Amino acid sequence: MKIVIAGSGEVGSHLAKLLSKEDHDIIVIDRDRRRLLALDSYNLITHMGKPTSFQAMKYVGMRDCDLFIAVTPYETENVVACSIAKSLGARKTVARIDNYEFYNPENREYFEKAGVDDLIYPENLAAEEMLLALKHTWVRNWFELFNGELIVVGVKLRGNSDLVNKSLIESSSAQFMHICAIKRKHEILIPRGDAIVLEGDIVYIATKQEYIDQVIAKCGKQRKAINRVLIMGGSRIAKRLVRMSEGKYKFKIIEIDHERSNAIAETLDCKVVCGDGRDNDLLREENIETYDAFVALTDSSETNILGCLTAKEYGVKKTIAEVENIQFISEAEALNIGTIINKKLLASSKIFQALLDSDDTNAKCLALADAEVTEMVVKEGSKVTQAPIKDLRMPKEMTLAGLVRNGVGYLVQGNTQLQAGDHVVVFSFSGMIHKVEKWFN
Repeated sequence: MKIVIAGSGEVGSHLAKLLSKEDHDIIVIDRDRRRLLALDSYNLITHMGKPTSFQAMKYVGMRDCDLFIAVTPYETENVVACSIAKSLGARKTVARIDNYEFYNPENREYFEKAGVDDLIYPENLAAEEMLLALKHTWVRNWFELFNGELIVVGVKLRGNSDLVNKSLIESSSAQFMHICAIKRKHEILIPRGDAIVLEGDIVYIATKQEYIDQVIAKCGKQRKAINRVLIMGGSRIAKRLVRMSEGKYKFKIIEIDHERSNAIAETLDCKVVCGDGRDNDLLREENIETYDAFVALTDSSETNILGCLTAKEYGVKKTIAEVENIQFISEAEALNIGTIINKKLLASSKIFQALLDSDDTNAKCLALADAEVTEMVVKEGSKVTQAPIKDLRMPKEMTLAGLVRNGVGYLVQGNTQLQAGDHVVVFSFSGMIHKVEKWFN
């Protein structure tokens, strides 16, 4: 596919780097030469120009563009760029926006007429992830695949887990779950049967909805009801989170900016305190120890990480941090700060879905920093159908987590033999999708 990305900021460059590892023709267009130079070492083409310039768009070849993605910092420019791209022949267009009014379904028809096929609103995606984290407090990540037929969870294990210090073979008697990946310190492992699970590992487990209670017990976790939530930082994500919760939780927002805190108090149905959320005296005054969850949403990743660590020290059950610096994610995951949210990864995941919607044979979720969760459809005569899983000698960089056959979900075991038409969940290292596809096509 030919993919043109307008904007080489954090979202655009991250997406370009991911796509450059796969078999696509990638062109990145931006007016900032320095940002484009940072992409020179990747398998892609860069062009300096304005995404709203007809001349620049014609130069990069919109006529044969399969997917145009506009992710500049300016939503109006993104919408206009998509409109131009569509008029010049781009088959599908995606625009990043920062205004929920644009995202409102009532206004969808306007953008379709303007030539925008999909809208990506990162703050909305982040708020959705946070609501999942507040609902499933015992996990770091929660993915529902194939309309919920399969569940993949990321769980940090403590010493009380039955899985710790045991090999996957020893744990294989638990037919209701399948450990498909392990995050150990700064490294993702695709484990084999002799791999030992250690305390402090984040394990990614495939299971089914009806087995969740058994998985919770195996992991040594407990369900914790969330009622009161303290938010540090009155950002757009904070506003979306409060509105999308529809009164399910009692929120209080601590915002350091006086003007912004007044504006939030006037528009949201929640308590607002003007102050510095990093101030321990203020946190004690607000009785932080009585809250069930703490959500850190300031503009600083470091402040959010430290805020969650502080909340944990006060005994808060669930903490969530927005960590926008991707290079900080591994460090943050090693700390006791609960769920980590990154808008870039969420936006990339959504855009990948837009990319793959044109090919209904697979779909992908990329909400992990250094691994890929891929949904693949088994083709007739493909390699994966030739023998049971244990005899296939698949690459060490990938593992099969589960499958859906005729609408019913199953976990993958060694004796499982795949059939044409099966929908399969695959865990793999980032950039290994081309190897995965060879086994399924």
